[in-house]
Amino acid sequence: MKFKVVLILLQLCPSFVLGEDWPTWRGAKGDGSWQATVSRVLPDQGLSMKWKANLEPGYSGVTVSKGKVYTMDRPSGDRETERVLCFDAETGERIWDFSFPVRYGSLEYGKGPRASLCLVDGFAYGLGAMGHAFCLEAKTGEMVWFRNLAEEENCKPPIWGFAATPLSLDDEILYHVGAQPLGAVVALRKRDGETTWKVGKDGMAGYASPLLLKADGQTQLVCWGPNKVMGLPVGGGRELWSVPYEVKYGVSIAQPLYREGIVLVCGYWNGSRAIRLKPGTGDADLLWSEEDRLRGLMSQPLYREGVCYLLDRTHGLTAFELKTGKILWRDRHQLTEAGRNPHCSLVWSDLKRGDALALNAEGELVFLNLNPRHYQEYWREQVVGKTWAHPAFSKKSAYVRDDRQLIRWELPDERD
Repeated sequence: MKFKVVLILLQLCPSFVLGEDWPTWRGAKGDGSWQATVSRVLPDQGLSMKWKANLEPGYSGVTVSKGKVYTMDRPSGDRETERVLCFDAETGERIWDFSFPVRYGSLEYGKGPRASLCLVDGFAYGLGAMGHAFCLEAKTGEMVWFRNLAEEENCKPPIWGFAATPLSLDDEILYHVGAQPLGAVVALRKRDGETTWKVGKDGMAGYASPLLLKADGQTQLVCWGPNKVMGLPVGGGRELWSVPYEVKYGVSIAQPLYREGIVLVCGYWNGSRAIRLKPGTGDADLLWSEEDRLRGLMSQPLYREGVCYLLDRTHGLTAFELKTGKILWRDRHQLTEAGRNPHCSLVWSDLKRGDALALNAEGELVFLNLNPRHYQEYWREQVVGKTWAHPAFSKKSAYVRDDRQLIRWELPDERD
């Protein structure tokens, strides 16, 4: 099975993605990187707000594709509904919305949907908090297909609801929903939503989106569930490898990171694991484990030149070596406040220079440099209220949301 040519171009030609869209969670390449020349000096007047639009509560992140902005919410006046919304990227005008009935019951943190929308080839694919999967026409919001995976594929909703953003792969869209007795990942045909294959066994679903990687010439899915980290064959079949990792309350949230032949997962209560894929064997083993000093939650770690950057639940932003787990520095909560569930969304804006943007849980957009030596911040600006929703970055702008509004901010360009 071959990746689409566009993915190859995105990986091999960084200049190709200048001004790129943000069509799915973590951006066009799915790795939290965005190529932009953001100025290290904040203008005296601060950031420029281009527009804002009304929203209802939800944790769903923002995606941007072909001049349109997408997210999901749960209308407070009708708590039995989830909603998909589409806005004009230039004006903020709402273009369409699509609603469907849902019952949260006793769902914890029941504000609204969790997963971001995935925009591919003119279609929007999504997943509701209770397991409703759907495909909509991206321009009009017209429904192409709609399925209740919780019922149809025997998927028990996790404590905090289904949260993994769908993953596009050729003619299929992949959902981490924990089907029983088989189907940690369920593949649906894009054109009609029919199930084409299922793979992986691990009880109910975790919250992390699966990761596609290539090792020893073979494309595989890495899926982090409540009980183990698995390497799974694309198209179905027996798992290629697995490493046990039972997570308290099943909170496998951050997507696995893969660099230098190592898969990294970062958990809240049970810490981090580095798993080495053994060349030429198709197998994997545990390289190192750190249960006390490297504990993440929802925040996605970033990687650059052998060093990872993770928001640790106790010590704040932390730099550590991927191969050894050796801690290089901690910021002691400079990036975001300490608390029960500290969070920030980290994105590279210039990987070569190590510049990054972070939206913290307090709604501050922070521009900083991530390097092996120390915490280095350039500027920060209040851009939205308290939020856990992932922002989007496209065409010199940041798109952020909270439980009341969606806002577009223009970022300062060092070339201006």
